[in-house]
Amino acid sequence: PTIVFMFGGGFIRGTRDDESYNGWFRTMTENGYRVVSIDYRLGLKGSNKVGIAQVNVLDKAIHMAVEDLFSATNFILENADQFEVSPDNIVISGSSAGAITVMQAEYEIANGTSWASVLPEGFNYAGVMSFSGAILSREGKVDYKKVPCATLMLHGTSDELVPYNQIKVFNLGFFGGGKLVERFKKFGLNYNMYHFTGYGHEIAGSMGTTFDLQDKFLKTNVMQKKMRIVEAWIDDPDV
Repeated sequence: PTIVFMFGGGFIRGTRDDESYNGWFRTMTENGYRVVSIDYRLGLKGSNKVGIAQVNVLDKAIHMAVEDLFSATNFILENADQFEVSPDNIVISGSSAGAITVMQAEYEIANGTSWASVLPEGFNYAGVMSFSGAILSREGKVDYKKVPCATLMLHGTSDELVPYNQIKVFNLGFFGGGKLVERFKKFGLNYNMYHFTGYGHEIAGSMGTTFDLQDKFLKTNVMQKKMRIVEAWIDDPDV
C-alpha cells in the first residue's frame, strides 16, 4: 500500500515535512511502504485553541482539510503511473488533526456526501490509520450507509485534546476512538482498536513506536483483506 499521511497540529500549525516524522517515514519505506506526506490548509491558523463551543469554525477547518485530502488523492490517482502507486491500494493516515481528517474523510465517502463527490465514482481507500482521531457528526451517533474500509485506531483513554469518548449536545457530536469502536462493533465492521490506558494525546505521536501494530494491520486487514478484528487495552511505557 501507499500511505498518504496528514500531519497534526490542531488545524493551527504543522507541516508535512516536520522532522519529528522522519523516523517513522524511514521505517515505513524500509519495510516496503510508499509514503506521501501532504499539505493542507490550516483552517484555525492564528487561533489559540478551539473547542466544540466553536463548532462551526471547527467544522469548517475539518472539511477544508478533507477537501485538500481529496484533492491530493485525485492528483495521486491522475499520476499513479509516475508515482508507481496502485490506485486501489491507498491507505490514509493521520496524527491528531490529521487523524480527525482521515476519519472524517472516510465517513464522508461511506455516506456518499457532497464532500466525497469530487472523487472518482466508486473510489474508496484501502484502509485508514488514525492516531488520536475523531469524527464530527451533526446527525447524532455515527452511522455508515456503506461499509467503510478497514480502520486502525489508536487512542489514549485520558486524551482531553481530541476526546477519547465524546462531546455531545443533542444531534451534534464529536466522537473519539472510544466511542467510534462501539459503532464499529455494532455494525460488524473491519477494525483494529488499541486503547492506551491512562495515556493522553501523546498517542497522536506514537507512529514510530507502534509500527508493529500498523504493519500487522496493513499486511492482514488491507493487503490480505481479512476480517481481523482486534481490540486491546495497552499500558506500555515504551510507547
